Amino acid sequence: MITLCMDTSHVFLALALIKDDQLLDAVQKKCWKQQSEEIFPELMAMMDRQGLATEDIDQIVVTEGPGSYTGVRIAMTIGKVFCVMRDLPLYTIGTLQLYCGSRHARCVLDARGGRVYTAVLKDGEYEEKPHIVMVDDLKDQIDDLELVGDGHLFGRDDYYPDLAQNFLALKDHWVKAANTNLVKPEYLKPSTAYLVK
Repeated sequence: MITLCMDTSHVFLALALIKDDQLLDAVQKKCWKQQSEEIFPELMAMMDRQGLATEDIDQIVVTEGPGSYTGVRIAMTIGKVFCVMRDLPLYTIGTLQLYCGSRHARCVLDARGGRVYTAVLKDGEYEEKPHIVMVDDLKDQIDDLELVGDGHLFGRDDYYPDLAQNFLALKDHWVKAANTNLVKPEYLKPSTAYLVK
């Protein structure tokens, strides 16, 4: 069983090829606002390295957000089209879930306009649901938990995990879409809010 995993919801283009329970190949490349230009060349190069054709893909996993308004839709749209055309299963996983992996940590990803997407997770399960909050409001709530993501917003180091490894580690948390056509991104804010710089 060959699984293609894709995330374009934040600053990275993250791709992974998983065969059963083994990670075959991966790409994690910082290319903010360039994922749409980079995804197909990187995907085809990864497939070529493994001697695979698109026909070898059995299922796809994409992040559902929250994240960049356009970014979330890039991987999701590619995954939906591919799965509908080939009648393959599509799975989703939350962006904050993917970033935290199996850690007990708070994920913080820049939502622009002085805001942050955040959640607390442990072993891939939410202890605090994903939400959007002003950075200044969250600063008072930051505790000793490890911060994953854009730590600089809170005076800490940024930490970005190996997203391919996290896709694999969270395999039991992939959610199979009952109807691929109805899969939609989780934005956490209205589309007009993305106009805030």
